[in-house]
Amino acid sequence: MTKKKSTQEHLNKIIEFRQAIYAHGFGNQRDALIETWDALCLTGGISSFPLLSLSKNFRRQWHSLYKALERGAVEDEWLSDYLARQVPQDGIQYFSLDGTAWARPRARTMDERQYVYHPTAAVNGGSVCIGYPYSLLDWVPEAHSSWSLSVSVRRISKNMTAGEMGIAQVQALSKSREAFSEALDIVAADGHYGHYGNASFLRPLQGQRCGIVVRLRRDRVLHRAPTPPEKRPRGRPRVHGERFAFKEPNTWGQPDEVITLEHPKFGQVKLERWNNLHGKNDADVPFDVVRASAHLEREKPPRPIWLAWQPPALLPAPIVVNAQVIWRAYIHRWPVEPGIRFRKQRPGWTTPQFHHKETGDRWSWLVALAVWLLFLARPIVQDQPLLWQKPQQQLTPQRVQQSLPLIFAQFGSPARAPKRRGKSPGWPRGRRRTPKQRFKVLKKQRLLLPESLGFDCQCAIRVA
Repeated sequence: MTKKKSTQEHLNKIIEFRQAIYAHGFGNQRDALIETWDALCLTGGISSFPLLSLSKNFRRQWHSLYKALERGAVEDEWLSDYLARQVPQDGIQYFSLDGTAWARPRARTMDERQYVYHPTAAVNGGSVCIGYPYSLLDWVPEAHSSWSLSVSVRRISKNMTAGEMGIAQVQALSKSREAFSEALDIVAADGHYGHYGNASFLRPLQGQRCGIVVRLRRDRVLHRAPTPPEKRPRGRPRVHGERFAFKEPNTWGQPDEVITLEHPKFGQVKLERWNNLHGKNDADVPFDVVRASAHLEREKPPRPIWLAWQPPALLPAPIVVNAQVIWRAYIHRWPVEPGIRFRKQRPGWTTPQFHHKETGDRWSWLVALAVWLLFLARPIVQDQPLLWQKPQQQLTPQRVQQSLPLIFAQFGSPARAPKRRGKSPGWPRGRRRTPKQRFKVLKKQRLLLPESLGFDCQCAIRVA
């Protein structure tokens, strides 16, 4: 295949991607929405939302930016399904489930603001802010890069926890990719999912087509499956077998699998795996445990991490999941961190100060779609480093955005030309302006639920 033909195929894929989203992903105000998307892809580091209207690809006036997001429609479910089907349809595909906060501490006229975990760089600063929590389910094509492509962007409502939202996102992903029988999708989640016990997160995901990897606390105590007795005694059969405590190596026994490997980033790595363990109150949720020890060549290696692995309902025939695959699935989780940081710094995800939370949801989708377009354009852009930058072979999202204007005209735009609408009549004379309603911040509390509901906890709302 010639380079010219390959470039044209990439261009055709980008054009089809844009046309599909314009026709099905956007509803009302689709012309203004797609031009806002174009301006977002070409503009980086904005200090104010209306500055996007200065882009040459935004042919409308500045107030059309607000109309696009306030009156427009973004089809969330269709976009999630469509983006999930853009992920390769064979092999092992890694996904990362994580959350972030959009801080809005002074927006008293916005409802459902919550206390959200928000780490800061301050030495003695707090790690909680007032704003809106978002849950991201991202496809991670490379383990040690800053590319993280969202297939689902959801704001966590006041009646849901991060775990419940993550469960719904993984279930939607499994449904969207159920026809791809040759692909194994693995979702990696950090330890705060199922903080009060990983079974609350794993139980509803049993029988899905996605495998789940969750980090475990280092002080967990699990149990093996009970050994069947030679002669069945009277009474209820045993539920728990031998004790397995992470802090007590004498309870581990012989691992079912041991792998030692050399990794260019983590040095000498040792992986140990024990199969079919469960928590004390969760015998119905068995999972495998992997203990990963990295940098063993150092005099003082870091503490090992413990991972839980819940296999999918059906594994593709040529794929074998061993401890190395499980560990690599978890280290694929890391790129979501620089991916979130890029969205907040360059496209300015959390820069606008919208008046409605639904407007922020639409804007969040536009930011996610901008990262997708940058990823699709990565193979055909030529690096354009600034005078103080070194050339790159593997382009980052920022370098692709920096080099995109040279070829962006080849994508075309399905948006219709803007029409003059005349001048607005303005506020009617004599009508009184009523102040907007103020809302108090909501604080979530956890309550125990019956086991028959499938969750161990839910949210109760208290006004702070």
